[in-house]
Amino acid sequence: MKSPRVGNSGSSVRGFERLLSGWTAWVERHAILVLAGCLALTAIMLAHVLENLKIDTSTTGMISEDVPFRRNDAAFDRAFPQRDDTIVAVIDAATPEGADQAASSLAAWLRSHGTRFDTVYVPGEQPFFRASAFLFQDVEDLSKLADRLADAQPLLGTLARDPTLAGLASVITQASEHSQSADAADLGVLFGRMRDVAAAMESGAYLELSWLSLLSDDGSTLSRRRFVIAQPKLDYGSLQPAGAAMTAFRTGIQDLGFAAGGVVTRLTGSAALDHEELESVQLGGMAAVTAAFVMNALLLLAGLRSWRLVLATVVTLLVGLVWTAGVATVAVGRLNLISVAFAVLFLGLAVDFSIHICLRYREELSGGQPHVSALAVAGVVVGGAIVLSAVSAAAGFLSFTPTEYKGLAELGVISAAGMFLAVLANLTVLPALLTLLRPRGAGREIPYGMRPIEGFVRRHPRVVILTSLLLGLAGIVSVPFLRFDFDPIQLKDPRMESVRTFLELAQDPQTTPYSIDILESDLAQAIDLSRRLAELPQVRDTLTLQSFVPADQDQKLPIIEDIAYFLGAGLEASRGAARSTPEERKQAHARMDQALTEITGAGGTLAAPAADLRAALRRLLSEGPDSDSVLRELESRLTNHLPVAIDYLRSALNARPVGIDDLPEDLRQQWVSPDGKARVEVRPAHSLVDNEALRRFAQAVQSIAPNAVGTPVIVTEAADVVSRAFATATAIAAISVVLILLVVLRNLYHTLLVLLPLALAAALTSLTAVAFGLSLNFANIIALPLLFGLGVSSAIHVVLRWREEGRGSGPVPSSTSRGVLYSALTTIGAFGSLAISGHRGMASMGYLLTISIGYTLIAALFVLPSLIAWAASGKTGEN
Repeated sequence: MKSPRVGNSGSSVRGFERLLSGWTAWVERHAILVLAGCLALTAIMLAHVLENLKIDTSTTGMISEDVPFRRNDAAFDRAFPQRDDTIVAVIDAATPEGADQAASSLAAWLRSHGTRFDTVYVPGEQPFFRASAFLFQDVEDLSKLADRLADAQPLLGTLARDPTLAGLASVITQASEHSQSADAADLGVLFGRMRDVAAAMESGAYLELSWLSLLSDDGSTLSRRRFVIAQPKLDYGSLQPAGAAMTAFRTGIQDLGFAAGGVVTRLTGSAALDHEELESVQLGGMAAVTAAFVMNALLLLAGLRSWRLVLATVVTLLVGLVWTAGVATVAVGRLNLISVAFAVLFLGLAVDFSIHICLRYREELSGGQPHVSALAVAGVVVGGAIVLSAVSAAAGFLSFTPTEYKGLAELGVISAAGMFLAVLANLTVLPALLTLLRPRGAGREIPYGMRPIEGFVRRHPRVVILTSLLLGLAGIVSVPFLRFDFDPIQLKDPRMESVRTFLELAQDPQTTPYSIDILESDLAQAIDLSRRLAELPQVRDTLTLQSFVPADQDQKLPIIEDIAYFLGAGLEASRGAARSTPEERKQAHARMDQALTEITGAGGTLAAPAADLRAALRRLLSEGPDSDSVLRELESRLTNHLPVAIDYLRSALNARPVGIDDLPEDLRQQWVSPDGKARVEVRPAHSLVDNEALRRFAQAVQSIAPNAVGTPVIVTEAADVVSRAFATATAIAAISVVLILLVVLRNLYHTLLVLLPLALAAALTSLTAVAFGLSLNFANIIALPLLFGLGVSSAIHVVLRWREEGRGSGPVPSSTSRGVLYSALTTIGAFGSLAISGHRGMASMGYLLTISIGYTLIAALFVLPSLIAWAASGKTGEN
């Protein structure tokens, strides 16, 4: 049996070698028992994982609860729990009346399914807002509205008494008698809207006439967007806590037939974002794991060239993966959006251990060693290297543990445990399988495919070293230009409905989710704070409960009384929704066509819109034999919303003085907590579409209200926490790896040989990220600290093989070179598979880790052998 001995081995190293040798021999003798026990344990752990492992999609929860902004956020949530974990339905309709009706219908449907929701709320739905609608207008706008309503009084009176096609015909007939009147010119807008409805019917589109929109000065509509905000009952026992609530929302939208009525409804809000992100992570994670597994299997076939070795490696990987998932279930209990990547990281790293053991085992078999001796050499020599690699990798993974960034800390704990479990699997399951499967040696020298590289390195070490030095310096210079994109919304799949809707709302300061909330001890302090915040140039406006008490009521109420005086009696005559008979509709159309013809012939401001309307109606009614069905549909589309507008006016004309005590209770609950704490909402003056604008807004508000919370504060404060964690973790990882290497290698020069290629890979990763515009974010920021732990693996194998063969020589062609190549390729394949995930955080982590590990491969195959060759040529010495 060949003696597996590493140069400069001390007594402790020799003791460790004896331990590995004894362990490998014991596993070889009891292979069936060891394998059966490991597989039984794996089956038990797999069942436990499938039953208990959960996923938490909260990005805020990945930061320690002890950070000040997390404490402020928790205090706000306790005061206003109804604002946490919400689903927001954004309803867009062709008319404001349609949006109102859709929002009310959906809210009623959701309330009837109370088992799915704690609260359902439609902003502005309360009767208070309808009764006070005119009070919330500016005095100048209200005065203009009064003038328009006075001009429209005859029209409104006629339609209130007869809200049918006949009533519209009467209005147009009256217009024909006064077509030259300046007041009649305003009817042009009505004619244009009626023409649009007829044209929509002709083209097969759905459009109804909005009578409320005719009240606006510029012809635009009131808002055609409404919101329904619901707080779902989350089922944390499910892999999709908001799944039942999301399904209920979509079922309600379908049952109510919104699509047929031209109503577009999209879902967003924190719970919807988390739900769709969880779906994205689950699908992307499964796709990434599958791709990593397939990629590794193909690379293993190419590298190991033995189905028995591939089978042994794959089984070992699966066993180790299940063990790691089991430990994660017991130790952590749930995965976050970052730690969910542990499976791909495990597959990419643990396969390295198996490749090196299998290749060394096959090398010994090919050299004439029997199975027992070949297994012992592989277990002892490679076993020591993989233990050192696992310890270094664990140091990189655990570097985030002392920081406030819990998201990466949890990934670190799980992955660090996975490294040791991978070593355990490779020293138990793998040798047991090799014993039972008994792979054969190659029978000839294995074509490692590395000789051209090794030959170039031996001939031109200075060229390689000098080139590496120049590139490394460029990489160091690039570090200050690395960008950190700290908005978590950028990590989500932009194809998701909730994300697209969120980003659309964020473009408008009126609807932006990027508002800031502040909790004050009482309403008086909240009002005082809101006044001070409103003076900031970064602030568009501020809201408190007091904001819902209309201003300038002493000027507005007399105007409303005047409107009620000349308009009220006519509105009271309204008989609500009505439908006419076929004969009445036919006569109404004839009267309408005649009146429009007269208006067109008379000329004036109404001539052109009247001609367009007449032509549209004639085209519509000429297309089919069933003219009454067309007229009935036309009447419906033209008058459906007329009673709503009449009711709106009637309610608004009953306005009364409003004080703070007159505000409805459900509105008060949104702004004042049961114990009297008051909420201040601050909205930005501009769209917060980039990180700097987000930070400026948050910092401006925090300069006056340090306890502010909300998305801008959470995002920017979390970014600072992550930046500090990154610096701390990088320092910890670097120091830990250096100390581990010094302790194990016991040689400063050999330690530097391992570290210099690693430093080069880190510098080149930075250079590539800057050159291609890759930003650091909450997910991929792990790459550099992790590189210190993972990047040393290849260098460790090369240096230890060099020490084993004799340090006076240059790099020695061996299975180690092939192992380094295929280990790195399988790692790159596994990390690269993350890039196919729809979740951009996981994908970006895959990109950056693939790049960094790729550079460690280049460094291990080119730079490190060049340094060894240069040392062997006598140009430098050992310490």
